[in-house]
Amino acid sequence: MFNDGRSKKVVFIAHCFLNQNSISDGTAIYPSAFRSLIDYFLSANIGIVQLPCPELFCLGLDRGDIHGADRSVVVENTRIRSEMKSKIHNVELIKLADYVVQQILEYKKHNFEIVGIIGANRSPTCGVDTTSNDNAEVNGMGLFINEISDQLSRENISIPMIGLKGNENIQEKLDQLLCQKTIVNNPKITI
Repeated sequence: MFNDGRSKKVVFIAHCFLNQNSISDGTAIYPSAFRSLIDYFLSANIGIVQLPCPELFCLGLDRGDIHGADRSVVVENTRIRSEMKSKIHNVELIKLADYVVQQILEYKKHNFEIVGIIGANRSPTCGVDTTSNDNAEVNGMGLFINEISDQLSRENISIPMIGLKGNENIQEKLDQLLCQKTIVNNPKITI
């Protein structure tokens, strides 16, 4: 089954890396997407699965406050994190994580390689290495990535996760991710 032209390799990437228009006000770096990140995986013949954006889904494009961009990023992110922890939004966040894990399970069932999950560091929901809390960037995972990680653990599935922030060490981190998977013809990112 699936013995056609597909590579049977996928990477899951935070929504905002593929759609900067979805990110909280005042935090976009690019007009549309991290093109070099997308090109990196396409050059390696790895399909890209866009994670849903729980903040957009639960709080809307303005994240529930049209004055969000007036605050520093970590202060606004802390406010967003607090909103996302409310019972109604947390239930939706868990449903979105369920959706992602079901996709992963389906790919694994058919022997696809999940190269990794790439989150957005400092994000209150999608951070991997850092998140925002108490008006600061702190070590730890965002709420959504943490829920996905917990669900994968319950399924006994281990998938490498990396967090990116802006243009910091992107090439190095992606090379490390792909080296873990021993992918040949490692592409280079132009930033």
